[in-house]
Amino acid sequence: MPLIQQLAATIAEAMKARDQARLSALRMLKAALMNKEVEMGRPLTDAEDLQVVGSLVKQRKDSIDQFAKAGRHELVAKETAELAIIETYLPPALGAEDLERIVAEVIAETGATSPKDMGKVMKGVMAKVAGEQVDGKAVNELVKKRLAGPS
Repeated sequence: MPLIQQLAATIAEAMKARDQARLSALRMLKAALMNKEVEMGRPLTDAEDLQVVGSLVKQRKDSIDQFAKAGRHELVAKETAELAIIETYLPPALGAEDLERIVAEVIAETGATSPKDMGKVMKGVMAKVAGEQVDGKAVNELVKKRLAGPS
């Protein structure tokens, strides 16, 4: 079943339960998916659905950081609650061991030896983890660490 249909059913459940916080987050997610569909001019593929969900998760994480720095704890709590709801629509995250293995493989394949090769390695790693739930910042840090130190 397409994600938008799943959301419609979940929104109905949240309405019956009078769960306003959940309802708000689900409606926002559905609106983002529908906006992307209109932009593309066709129904979204599963991968595109996950891309939209992933971008909303990233936005929430960035907002949480900004609100925490500004001391806006009520907004941090709201964004954290929304984040938890949105993340349920993402596949499980790629494990640290798997990510390290992929980075090591790409470094070996590209023959990267120094931080100058960072772009090549990042491109290869991101291509291999496409469709997976991965934090780009974590990948970047891991690649930096592997290229800076002894392999």
